[in-house]
Amino acid sequence: MYSIVDIETTGNGIKGNKITEISIFIYDGYEIVDEFTSLVNPQAEIPYFITRLTGIDNDLVRDAPTLDEIVDDILKITEGTIFVAHSVNFDYNVIKNELKLLGRDFIRKKLCTVRLSRKLLPGYHSYSLGKLCSSLDIPLTDRHRARGDAHATTLLFKKLLRAEGADAVFKSFLNARSQESTLPAALPKEAFEKLPAAPGIYYFKDGKGKIIYVGKAINIKKRVLGHFYDKKNKEIQLCAATADIDFELSGSELVALLMESQAIKHHYPEFNRAQKRKIQPYGIFSYEDRNGIKHLAFNKLKMAPNAVLTLYNPTDCRLFIEEICKNFRLCPKYCHLQENVKTCSHYRIETCDGICREEEDADSYNEKVQLALDHIRAQKEDFVIKEKGRNTEEEAFILVKNSSYMGYGFVNDEDTISSNHELETFLIPQNNTLETESIIKSYISKNPGKVLLLESEAKEQ
Repeated sequence: MYSIVDIETTGNGIKGNKITEISIFIYDGYEIVDEFTSLVNPQAEIPYFITRLTGIDNDLVRDAPTLDEIVDDILKITEGTIFVAHSVNFDYNVIKNELKLLGRDFIRKKLCTVRLSRKLLPGYHSYSLGKLCSSLDIPLTDRHRARGDAHATTLLFKKLLRAEGADAVFKSFLNARSQESTLPAALPKEAFEKLPAAPGIYYFKDGKGKIIYVGKAINIKKRVLGHFYDKKNKEIQLCAATADIDFELSGSELVALLMESQAIKHHYPEFNRAQKRKIQPYGIFSYEDRNGIKHLAFNKLKMAPNAVLTLYNPTDCRLFIEEICKNFRLCPKYCHLQENVKTCSHYRIETCDGICREEEDADSYNEKVQLALDHIRAQKEDFVIKEKGRNTEEEAFILVKNSSYMGYGFVNDEDTISSNHELETFLIPQNNTLETESIIKSYISKNPGKVLLLESEAKEQ
């Protein structure tokens, strides 16, 4: 016995959704044997866009029963039946959450007519209820009202029961291990089955092939399945929009984190929140003015010639230059910590030897600036982090030059690497960002033994 269900709601996500109308047809495989249809007072405001879609407004449900008043009817009529709906996880989870708030359990086996249709009636451009009914000549009246949609779903379900190969498909879908009822309605099971239980990144794609979410995992298949079980509103919306999933192997969590960061910034997926903001890099650089005095300054990186250091906000730049000023007895005026002044008078820096007052000659001052620049450059390191490869026959590496992340790569066991230059032939270049710096610093703090320092190019030559 099947209970074929459709609900209308206030449209505030899964957990915030309140039922405004419910219709249940009890179908024995041949005919409708019972029906329960009712408007429901959600005891909440119905948004205008929902009223435009369904025609259900606050006045229409004002005198309708609350869910608490009809919960016994819903539980009784669906008892012992298989719960069927078009995109079943939406209707089922809304009802389950609403009943849970009332202290009532709701557990039923489920079948999704979207997934069944994709399997038994392949080849249609759209599997929305309206488009599918139109293609199959199924009458659909009162669209976006619970009874009209539930009745049309019942007629569709009748066709599915009689489709070629239906017995095997229904048996498979009802198998507790099949995961069919867990997968998003538009996602073919084959797309999920191909996912590996290995480290890497994965891409959720919509029906047009557009990447809508990027994630990383140590076990891709397990992590993706976790999205399907998560009942947060964001996860429900993500899964509802997912029609395909692709992946890239990384071999390790570190490479996966770096790959994920790059992919998010490149694709700017709709459902990713973290790492989407574009952070402006700033460069600290030096130049010589017409009087032969060397300056230290900072600007946006693309406007900072031959930057000796990259930071990610003006405050950090100013604080860094302040420390350099103090340690090397430089002038705040010529370090651009004070603008439009004849002589410096910085409230935190009193170490200027008088270049701004013509008490120190340019050559002496410039020597101190050069010492400061040499000090900054000396803090930079070239190193490689070695990690597991994507299979047992390769090794992954992350390359950092001048303390700047250059990218990652994979080297096969038979490849002999004798110099840094040869290593770079295997490099997949990536952008150095605040996020990648943070990822690498965090990794090094936990795994210092995996860092291999490299000799600088100057030493190699």
